Amino acid sequence: MKKSLVLLLVGLLTVLVLAGCGEKSQTDVVQALEKKIEEMSGYKAKGKMTLQTGSEPQEYEIEIWHKGPSYYRVNLKNSKKEQSQMILRNDEGVFVLTPALNKSFRFQSEWPTNSSQAYLFESLVKDIVNDPEAKFSAAENNYVFETKTNYQNNRMLPTQEITFNKKDLSPSMVKVMDTDRNPLVTVEFSDFEFNASFDENSFDVEKNMSSAQIEVPTMASGENETFAVKYPLEQPEGVELVEKTEMETENGKRVILTFGGEKSFTLIQESAEIAAPASASTSTYVNGHPADLGFTIGAMSESTLTWTYDGVDYMLASEDLTEEEMLMVAKSVQGQAAK
Repeated sequence: MKKSLVLLLVGLLTVLVLAGCGEKSQTDVVQALEKKIEEMSGYKAKGKMTLQTGSEPQEYEIEIWHKGPSYYRVNLKNSKKEQSQMILRNDEGVFVLTPALNKSFRFQSEWPTNSSQAYLFESLVKDIVNDPEAKFSAAENNYVFETKTNYQNNRMLPTQEITFNKKDLSPSMVKVMDTDRNPLVTVEFSDFEFNASFDENSFDVEKNMSSAQIEVPTMASGENETFAVKYPLEQPEGVELVEKTEMETENGKRVILTFGGEKSFTLIQESAEIAAPASASTSTYVNGHPADLGFTIGAMSESTLTWTYDGVDYMLASEDLTEEEMLMVAKSVQGQAAK
C-alpha cells in the first residue's frame, strides 16, 4: 500500500514538474522576442489606435509596413474626419505625407529609433529589453509585459502594458499610461503578418501620395476658411493668454494667440493651404524631427512646432518653452472647444 502511495506521489510530482517546464520564464520570452527580430525580414500589421487625451476618445485606423532593416510606412486614418497621414522612411530620409493637402515634409531624422513607438513591434521589444525592472506575467494565450517608455514627453506617459500572442509572439494590444495608470493611448492589433512581401514601390513617396489621395481626396481650396479657434487646455504654470489677433489672408482666416507670464509663447492658426498638383513630387525640408502628437504628426524644430489638423495649420513658437512643454501645449489644443 505504501509502495503504491509513493509511486502515486512520484507520478503526480513528475506531472507537476513537466507542466511547470511547459511555461516559459520572462527571460525565455525576452530571448524569443529578440530572436524573432533577428530572423524576421519585416512585417505588415493593421489595427486601431484610440486616444483619450481630448474631451472625447479619437479612433484611428492604423496600418504599418516594415521592411528590414530600415524601411517603414505607417498610415494613420481618422475615418470620421476623412483625413489621413503617412510616415515613410526610405533611403532618402523620413517623410510625413498629408494627402488631403497634397503636402509632404522631409526630415533627416533618426525616427523611429529615437523614441518609443506604440505600434512598432521592434520598438516594443527594445523597451522591454532596456527596462531591467520590466514586469512579466503569462495568461492562457498571452504574455504581458509592463515597462517604462522612452517618449519625448516621458513624464506624461511613463508606463506601457504590452500584450503578445503566445502562438507567434505578435503584439495584440499596447496601453500607454499616464502617472495615474490611466491608458491615454491604446493600440489594438487586428492583423499581424511576419515576413510579409512588398512591391518595388511600397515605400516610394510619390506612389504612396497618389494612392492615398484616391482614398482621401484632396481638400477643395477654401474648404475651411472659417474654422473654430482652438485654445490649449494645458500650459506651464504662471502662463496666460494676453492677446488675440484675427486677420484675413488669401487662404481665409489667421488667428494669433499670444501667451505671457512666467514663460511666453505664440500659437498661430490659419486655414491650411492646399499645394498645387504640380508640386506633388516636391517635399518641404524641415530642419528638425517628426513630432508624434497622437492625433497628427507635426514637425519640431529648435523653437517651433508646426502641425496640420482638420484643414487648419498650427504653429507654436517659443524661445522659453522646453520641447516637452511644447508637446504638452500642442497635444492639449485639440481637446479644447472654441471660446
